Amino acid sequence: MAKTANININIDKDLKEEATYLFDVLGLNMTTAITVFLKMSVLMGGLPFEVKAPNPSKELQHALDEGEKILSGEIKTKSYDNVQDLFDDITKE
Repeated sequence: MAKTANININIDKDLKEEATYLFDVLGLNMTTAITVFLKMSVLMGGLPFEVKAPNPSKELQHALDEGEKILSGEIKTKSYDNVQDLFDDITKE
């Protein structure tokens, strides 16, 4: 009989529920799914999928660039000391 070892991990509750549902649909339990992942990692000598930073959409990249310009002072923005001043300004327009 093969020796076993325990692995204890903490993950987001919602992620665990989503993964458990997916694995149930696939006919797997969490232990089997993790075992498959680990065996494939060992077999491939790395993660069994590509890991890279996500490419933001053009709209998101534009917003990020604009945010950087606002933070650097390149773009001047109006600011308010409180929410009421903001609402007063909005209702004037």
